[in-house]
Amino acid sequence: MARKVFFSFEYSDVNRAMIVRKSNAIIADEKVYIDKADIEKVERQGPDAVRRWIDQQLNGTSVTVVLVGAETDKSKWVRYEIDESIRRGNGILTIDISQVGDFGGPPTRWCGLTVNGYPNYRWAHGTSHDSIGKWIDDAAKKAGR
Repeated sequence: MARKVFFSFEYSDVNRAMIVRKSNAIIADEKVYIDKADIEKVERQGPDAVRRWIDQQLNGTSVTVVLVGAETDKSKWVRYEIDESIRRGNGILTIDISQVGDFGGPPTRWCGLTVNGYPNYRWAHGTSHDSIGKWIDDAAKKAGR
């Protein structure tokens, strides 16, 4: 079943996040990248504007995938996205993306962020591409979505 998925990640991991999002395991009908200029424009409008933007992005989603790298646990916005996803009843899962190659850069460390009561996976090239659709579907079913 097709699912509308919200991807939550710390912007410093944007390249790793885009590799996962563009893995062709998920069909997106909207733009699958986030431009730093877009985010900066929203941030300049203040925290309420950022919350409204996140809320708008979450509208109509059934699953939130938290892509976890080295600094994700320090992001107040990722925490907000998780809390709001739980409040909305989204299925949630976390994926450790620390070992995803960053356009030739070395892997990073995993900050250890998980969401209690929700599954955590590790992205591995060659196998995760085939699994992420099932992970998302399982999270949605667990949430009754």
